[in-house]
Amino acid sequence: MNIYAAVILIALILNFVVELLADILNMGALKQALPDEFRGIYNEEEYARSQEYTRVRTRFGFISSAFDLVVLLCFWFVGGFNALDLAVRGFGFSPILTGLIYVGALLLLRTLLALPFDIYATFVIEERFGFNKTTVRTFILDLVKGAFLTALLGGALLAVVLVIFDLSGPRAWLYCWLAVSLFILFLQFIAPTWLLPLFNKFVPLADGELKGRIMQYAQSVGFRLEKIFVMDGSRRSGKSNAFFTGFGRHKRIALYDTLIDKHSVPELEAILAHEIGHYKKKHIQQGLLLTLLHMGVMLFLLSIFISHKGLFDAFFMDHSSVYAGLIFFGLLLAPVEMVLSIILHFLSRTNEYQADRFAAETIADPIQMIMALKNLARDNLANLTPHPFHVFLHASHPPMLKRIQAIRKHMPDVTE
Repeated sequence: MNIYAAVILIALILNFVVELLADILNMGALKQALPDEFRGIYNEEEYARSQEYTRVRTRFGFISSAFDLVVLLCFWFVGGFNALDLAVRGFGFSPILTGLIYVGALLLLRTLLALPFDIYATFVIEERFGFNKTTVRTFILDLVKGAFLTALLGGALLAVVLVIFDLSGPRAWLYCWLAVSLFILFLQFIAPTWLLPLFNKFVPLADGELKGRIMQYAQSVGFRLEKIFVMDGSRRSGKSNAFFTGFGRHKRIALYDTLIDKHSVPELEAILAHEIGHYKKKHIQQGLLLTLLHMGVMLFLLSIFISHKGLFDAFFMDHSSVYAGLIFFGLLLAPVEMVLSIILHFLSRTNEYQADRFAAETIADPIQMIMALKNLARDNLANLTPHPFHVFLHASHPPMLKRIQAIRKHMPDVTE
């Protein structure tokens, strides 16, 4: 075992142990009583149900993660990466097509192995807690559409990357960065109008009190808003949400139909104000910039390590290749990616606090922001008392209780 193999193996096991520790601590935190802030929102039965939902999902996540780790290690140490490479090379295709087949085969294998877990999570766990609305037909169509888009868009991008690394020499990482950046920007513009509608229906919000109130609010904060869309989230789940995506005239704010069904008009205005807050605070642009910078650094490092034979020896490969190097480099960078994810999650939580504050300060009745958060937590069976270490590792959003406390701290006169 060379140094590359040792680093990757230690990183994989350490990551699993750290994740397990975070889950154990998080499960222990569930013993806490219902926070006073949520009394009158939850009854004892609802709170117990939300805690059980967290327990079930945590245990299932552990089983899924353990399975993934065991499969990866077995595939690695029996020489699976090399055997697949030799089989694909046997077709006699060009290096580019060979690489597409190799990566595609690994993705297909991973999808098939994950399929039983996806089925169980959707049709057993989510069904048990009353969230699942997905039919077998919808589940299958989602798989087919997802596979098609991955093959079409992902395959095209991978082909470009392979061609550039094959032909461009030392500056290949820079040209790849430019190509990948253009691809990401392209997706930002086409996703709202072309990709998302492949999976969900988006219809303009009908005229009425809700639309009028939201349009009036948007105008009051200087946010140009032409259309608000309602997405058929109930087609798959009883959970509710809202999101913002796209840029310029392609930007889109969408409300789940389940969100509209479960919240009052003032609460919905507060939720939309939060989403607009992300835009006004330039969080969308910040996230895109960080993504592009992260990609540039990763591609630069890839250009260095991909020429090291030891990386391929670690996986018992007879031949070196760009396509296999992409896979192995991803595993080698696991410790770095874990640290980066912690930083990005911290920034995301900071952004959520800022968007909450923006909404509370700009809507007519700040208490509606607090009520919206409380009802979202209850309806989605959110964990009200996550352990700080679990939040530190995984949470892109602060715990609901912390968000409410932050609003009250900045606006002490807010009372119910």
